[in-house]
Amino acid sequence: MLNVKNINQYYGGSHILRDVSLQAPIGKVTVILGRNGVGKTTLLKSLMGLVPIKTGSIELDGRPIQKFTPYERARAGIGFVPQGREIFGRLTVEENLQMGLAYKSASTPIPPELYGLFPVLKQMLGRRGGDLSGGQQQQLAIARALAAKPHVLILDEPTEGIQPSIIKDIGRVIRMLADRGDMAILLVEQYYDFAQELADQYVVMERGAVVASGLGKDMEANGVRRLVAI
Repeated sequence: MLNVKNINQYYGGSHILRDVSLQAPIGKVTVILGRNGVGKTTLLKSLMGLVPIKTGSIELDGRPIQKFTPYERARAGIGFVPQGREIFGRLTVEENLQMGLAYKSASTPIPPELYGLFPVLKQMLGRRGGDLSGGQQQQLAIARALAAKPHVLILDEPTEGIQPSIIKDIGRVIRMLADRGDMAILLVEQYYDFAQELADQYVVMERGAVVASGLGKDMEANGVRRLVAI
C-alpha cells in the first residue's frame, strides 16, 4: 500500500501540489487523470523523491518514506517508469535491464519472467536501446523497473507516442501484474480509454489538487471523461 497524505509542493513561489492525498492498494491499478499541467508528473516525481515535498507524508506499507532519497525509495520497493522512458540509448537491452538491478549484488540475474512479459526483449538483448522503436523502448523501460521486483510500480504516461498494438501489450501486462496480487500500480495516463479499461480506482487532478476520485467502474457515470477533456 502506498499512502499519500496532504502533500504540498512548490516551485519557487508557485504552489504546484495542494494537499494531495491518495492511496494505491496492492493488487489494484490506481489511475491519475487530468489535463496537461495540473501537476500529475510533479506528483510522481515527488513520490520518487526527485523533487522535495514541503509538507505532508508518503508511506509505503505504513513506513514513512518522504525523507528517503530516490535510491532509498527504490530499495524500499518502488519502481518508476518516467515519462519519455529515459532508457540508456548507448547501452544494450541487457545492460539496461541490469541497470534495474544496480543496487543488488553484481551476480543477481535478470528475472526470466521479464522475457515472458515482453518476449521481444529476449530477441534483442544485444541491441542498443537507442536502436529500438518507441514501443520497444517503453517495454524495456517497464521491464527495467520490474527487474528489482518492486511492491509499487509507478508509470507516467506509458502510451505516449506508442503504436496501438504495443499499447494493448502494455495494458495486458499492467493488468496481469495487478491481478497477481503482490504489487500496487499507480498510472498517470492521458489516453482516457486505456485508463478506463485498466482502472480499479481513479483520481482526477486539477490545478494541483484532487477534485474527484472513485471506483474505475464508475468513471463514465461520474462524468470523468468530461472532467479531463481538453
